[in-house]
Amino acid sequence: MTALASAPKKTIYAPLELFDTARLLDDDEREIGATVRKFVDTVLRPDIENWFESATLPKELAKEFGALGLLGMHLDGYGCAGTNAVSYGLACMELEAGDSGFRSFVSVQGSLSMFSIHRYGSEEQKNEWLPRLATGEAIGCFGLTEPDFGSNPAGMRTRARRDGTDWVLDGTKMWITNGNLADVATVWARTEDGIRGFLVPTDTAGFTANAIHRKLSLRASVTSELVLDNVRLPASAQLPHAAGLGAPLSCLNEARFGIVFGALGAARDSLETAIEYTGTRSVFDRPLSSYQLTQEKLANMTVELGKGMLLAIHLGRIKDAEGVAPEQISLGKLNNVREALAIARECRTLLGGSGITLEYSPLRHANNLESVLTYEGTSEMHLLSIGKALTGHAAFRS
Repeated sequence: MTALASAPKKTIYAPLELFDTARLLDDDEREIGATVRKFVDTVLRPDIENWFESATLPKELAKEFGALGLLGMHLDGYGCAGTNAVSYGLACMELEAGDSGFRSFVSVQGSLSMFSIHRYGSEEQKNEWLPRLATGEAIGCFGLTEPDFGSNPAGMRTRARRDGTDWVLDGTKMWITNGNLADVATVWARTEDGIRGFLVPTDTAGFTANAIHRKLSLRASVTSELVLDNVRLPASAQLPHAAGLGAPLSCLNEARFGIVFGALGAARDSLETAIEYTGTRSVFDRPLSSYQLTQEKLANMTVELGKGMLLAIHLGRIKDAEGVAPEQISLGKLNNVREALAIARECRTLLGGSGITLEYSPLRHANNLESVLTYEGTSEMHLLSIGKALTGHAAFRS
């Protein structure tokens, strides 16, 4: 007998209650999700409209994220919480229910900056950076994408050359989250021996971070261009265990996993907002939610949200058990971001003119999800990744 069948009958359900997804989680996972949701509702949500409108994200939030244990929470040791993948995913979902900018900050800090050090760094590098990054005392960023090389990072032009025992880096990175906030940048560069990673303290001579302004999306997030002009680093700055393009791509897979859950947070918040609004908005002397066309929209969106949640939890269980394949992460990101964006857009229509104001979240979420649809792998690249897995042919290569 299902939980819904055995539970006392109720007249109104929250969207995910119809799927009873909470029963798929253990007590710790549910508690983590509830804790982050409360933090978002009490600490972040009251100011998100102002941060989005003014295109700012206070640097002080890093320490609040750290105090809650969110930074690098799925990593072990060095002050990290060591939670499972599903718990990390649930935290990402609750953060993105507030705004994609919050999840982006935590994702870049933990799954890109910290993960790259945790997986590929020396013990000295781990001890120097990870404890401070975990508390938010230090902030990290991840420099892979370049102005002309997004989907094809193998074509990067950033170079690292030997000069005695030192390394000298020259190049430009683009669309780097947290760039202007960061104390350390993980920078990927081409060397004579292939692509390698380097930890670059942002106060190093020749390193410059230029904020990208006039964004229509992810406004409550700091996005930057990184310029490396004859940046000289000691040999100890190289990540010793990172060799080849597979290293940065493995970091991207960690970040993409968080997006699989995170996008659902934006969708859920949009849907909850639309349900509440249509229940109180009177049209022709009846609640908007009482009309068939409204209920069709709400029902269809609930189905897609629930399917995405089941997929996310399933991928999380695979990741915790034996490890999830990149193609499976592509399935999750492609589906969940695509459907979340469709849900946010549809919810905006139910809010009518009110939906274009910052008083309501769906259009803000939709704007943000336009970026999420592109970064950490475009939908086109994830489609082709899945296509390659099905056919054995890499259609994105000539």
